[in-house]
Amino acid sequence: MGSAIADDDKSAMPDPAFEKQFQEGKEFKDGKWTLPDGTPTYDVKRNPENTDHVVQVDWNTYSGWRRYHAECHVCHGPNAEGSTFAPALKDSLKTMDYAKFLQVVAGGQESDMGGTKSVMPALGDNPNVMCYIDDIYIYLRARSTDALPGGRLSADQRAAKPQEAIDYEKACVGG
Repeated sequence: MGSAIADDDKSAMPDPAFEKQFQEGKEFKDGKWTLPDGTPTYDVKRNPENTDHVVQVDWNTYSGWRRYHAECHVCHGPNAEGSTFAPALKDSLKTMDYAKFLQVVAGGQESDMGGTKSVMPALGDNPNVMCYIDDIYIYLRARSTDALPGGRLSADQRAAKPQEAIDYEKACVGG
């Protein structure tokens, strides 16, 4: 079975108080895990005896990991930990809510921090991003809470793809 390992050091375990707000009252509805207010969330199971080992993630977290690495990691880093020209989304999602995330990704954003300008391009017309925006958000949310350590996920660590995800993908990207 594969494992997700951030570095040679042990990965951080989730802070239960912080993570609670992204897990409390969640339910599996319409093919994905959601919070009571409808915000999509993750379901990550880690081995309690070897915390670097991810036993299983829900389909959307896995899909978000794949989509993030296809579209976002070049700027934001391989584990959402940032780069010299783009912020660490792992940190940004600690305070950014779902609506703001959608707004920034779809419409773009410019910022000037200490004389360093950065531009997040508008990706609202990119189906490779927007058809999977919930999945990308779910992956980044799991990274932001340390529920999901950095590193690779393998197919044997993911739950089966729900029929609702299959149907949505066909409707969004065609097929």
